[in-house]
Amino acid sequence: MTTVHFTSPHGRRLAHRRLAPTRSGLTYVWLCGFKSDITGSKVQQLEAWAKAHGHGFLAFDYSGHGESDGAFADGTISQWREDALDAIDALTDGPLVLVGSSMGGWMALLAGLARRERLAGMVLIAPAPDFTEKLMWPEFSPRQQEEIMTRGQTLRPSDYGAPYPITKALIEDGRSWQLLDAPIDLECPVRILQGAEDPDVPWRHAFRLVEAISSPDLVFTLIKDGDHRLSRDQDIARLLNACAELAAVTNP
Repeated sequence: MTTVHFTSPHGRRLAHRRLAPTRSGLTYVWLCGFKSDITGSKVQQLEAWAKAHGHGFLAFDYSGHGESDGAFADGTISQWREDALDAIDALTDGPLVLVGSSMGGWMALLAGLARRERLAGMVLIAPAPDFTEKLMWPEFSPRQQEEIMTRGQTLRPSDYGAPYPITKALIEDGRSWQLLDAPIDLECPVRILQGAEDPDVPWRHAFRLVEAISSPDLVFTLIKDGDHRLSRDQDIARLLNACAELAAVTNP
């Protein structure tokens, strides 16, 4: 499908691809990771799978990501949550399966809690709720922490490209959206895929969701040789199998 844009109620021009359901009532919504976009292999294969099985599909770039307008350095968890809810409300109808990768797992949880009446299920890949406070902030040196608090940002090295800014606004805003320190009241089926060799989201961090989410229908799959991206053919097969399982158990 061709990527197009819509202007959200908050005035942000967001890139997206969508497909209306044809044989199913479900729409699968892909929620990207931090500094990721909708050109990745997982989202493209999920899109093709949804089309082949008659499901609806939506993928979008947060503001400051991919082909959406805005500067990455201006983004916060609040803003990207607004983007997710605006895209869901404007571009989908009916029951949803939220599919979130890394930070997209946090976005899926926040969106699911805000739209629980539409939530049919959730598939989370290396989910990283609370990552700004529980994963990123402790990894910064005292000098970097001071730089964030006094100068407003620091540059963080990346294994995937050039260093990128982490701002004081991102860190402080993220603290208001933490989920893992209290029960998460979600009753829908949940499937979590996690690599044991993930250097960015330790599997024990992702496993905290098992204890936090109230749903009894939750399956946590630990892939012993899996990395953070989980983009190998066998990993994508697991993702599509999890999505198919939720289609079978929800029967909207």
